[in-house]
Amino acid sequence: MKIIFEAPLNQVSFGNVSYNILREFYNMRSNGKFEVAYYPISNPDLSAFEGEDKDFHEWVKSLIDNRFSNLSKDAVTLKLWHINGAEKRISKNQVLFSFYELDEPTVAEKAIVGLQDATIFSSSYARRSFEYGGCSNIHSIPLGFDPAFHKTNKKYLEGKVHFLLMGKFEKRKHTDKIIKLWVKKFGNNAKYQLSCSILNPFLDKDLMKKLLIGYKSLASNINVLPYVATNKEVNDVLNSADIDLSGLSGAEGWGLPAFNATCLGKWSVVLNATSHCDWANKDNSILVDPSGKIDAYDGIFFKKGSDFNQGSIYDFNEEAAIAAMEQAVQLVEAGKENLAGIKLGQEFTYKNTVDNICRVLSDTYKASS
Repeated sequence: MKIIFEAPLNQVSFGNVSYNILREFYNMRSNGKFEVAYYPISNPDLSAFEGEDKDFHEWVKSLIDNRFSNLSKDAVTLKLWHINGAEKRISKNQVLFSFYELDEPTVAEKAIVGLQDATIFSSSYARRSFEYGGCSNIHSIPLGFDPAFHKTNKKYLEGKVHFLLMGKFEKRKHTDKIIKLWVKKFGNNAKYQLSCSILNPFLDKDLMKKLLIGYKSLASNINVLPYVATNKEVNDVLNSADIDLSGLSGAEGWGLPAFNATCLGKWSVVLNATSHCDWANKDNSILVDPSGKIDAYDGIFFKKGSDFNQGSIYDFNEEAAIAAMEQAVQLVEAGKENLAGIKLGQEFTYKNTVDNICRVLSDTYKASS
C-alpha cells in the first residue's frame, strides 16, 4: 500500500506529533508492507529537532524534495490536520488523524469527518463525541512518549520546589486561573518557584507581552520563560520541574506537556477529564475531579456561532486543585519519584501509535477493496 503522509513539520504540537509518526514510518520502511511518501502542510521546518537522527532527517528531506513526483491519485493519504481543512485532499483515498478537545461536534465538523474513509482521534473522548453525533468509522489511537525526551543529570533550582506550567496561553487551558491560584497559595514564598512557558504565537504580540509582564509582577517567585523552540530546550525545561500543572487544562486533544512530564517521572496535577483519562490515573498522576463545565468561547480561538470549535470545557474547584498541589509538594519533599509515570512512557510509544494507524489503514482499504 502506498501511503502519502500529509502533515506539518514544525515547532508546535501538530508538527511534533507528525515528526514522531514519520520517524516510525522510517523505522519500518524495510518491512515491505507500506511505501511511504510525505507531502508537507505549509513550509516544513526541522529546526525544532536539531541534533536528532541525521539519517532520518536526510530521508525526510529527500521525501520533501520528491513530494510532487510521489503524488498519486490512487494512493492512500494519511492526513494529520485540523478537521477544518480536512475537506481538501490530494488523493481519492484519505484517512484523517486529528485532535478534538470539545464536546459538541458541529454540522460542519461532522460533515467533514463524514467525507473521510476513516477518522482517527488521539483520544477516546473525541471519538465518543463524534460517535454520539452520529458519525461512523471513527477510531481513537493514543499518542506515544517522544524518545527525544530523557532524564538529564543537571541540577536545577536546588533547595526549591519547582512548579511548571507549559502550553500556550488560552482560556481552554485555564492558564490565567492556574497562575493566580498558585500565587494565592505559594506566591512570594522563596521555597517555591513557578516557571511559565505559556507564550502563544497565535496571539497578538503586544497583548502577549502585556500578559507575560502582568503575570511576572504577581509574585517574586514567578519566572516567565522565553519561547522554547527546540526539543532539546523543552527537555531541559521538563527536567527542571518537580511538579507540572499543565494537566489542569479544561480540554485537551492529548495534553503533551503534562503527559511528557509524567513520563519523565515528574508529579503532574491533572484534571480527570477529556483526553487525560486515556493516560492519567491515580497511580501516575495527582487527579483533580472536574467541578462541572463552562463555555469554551474566548472570542479568539473559540467563537460562539462559528462552524467549528463549539461546546464546553471542564472546570475545577480551586480548593481541590490547591489540595492536589500540596499533595504533590509532599511527594517531592519526601523524595519520591513517579515510577508509575516512567512506566507510562515505556508503555505508550509511537511505535504502538503507528502500528495501530497501519492497522486502521489496512482494515479500511481491505474492507473497501
